[in-house]
Amino acid sequence: MTPAPHDIVFVRDLRAECVIGIYAWERRVRQTVLIDLDLAADNRRAAASDQIADALNYKAVTRRVLEYAAASEFQLVETLAERIAALLLEEFGLPWVRVRINKRGALRAAGDVGVVIERERR
Repeated sequence: MTPAPHDIVFVRDLRAECVIGIYAWERRVRQTVLIDLDLAADNRRAAASDQIADALNYKAVTRRVLEYAAASEFQLVETLAERIAALLLEEFGLPWVRVRINKRGALRAAGDVGVVIERERR
C-alpha cells in the first residue's frame, strides 16, 4: 500500500487578537499573537482540476482560526495551540497539522517566544 502524499498548505504570521496570559493585566486586554499553520493535504485533485472546491480553502481555515482565537481566553499559548490543532483536525478533516504560536514581546530579552506543536488525526 502506497502512503498518501504529504503535501503542505501553509499560512505564516496570521495575526490573531485574543485574551492570553497568566497575569492580571493580561486578562484585561487583547494581545496579538502570530500563528503559523502547516496543514497536510493531498493537493493532486486540486492541481488537476484547478478548482477551489477540490482544494483546502486556506481562507476558510484562517477565518475559523481567527474567530476561535478571538473568542478564547486561555492563560497559556500551549492551550491555544492545542485547541486550534484539534479544531483543524476535526472541522477540516486534516490528517496532520503543525501549529506555531508566537507571543512576540512576552520576554523583554527575546524577540520571539512561543510554542510549536504537531498533531495528527487518530
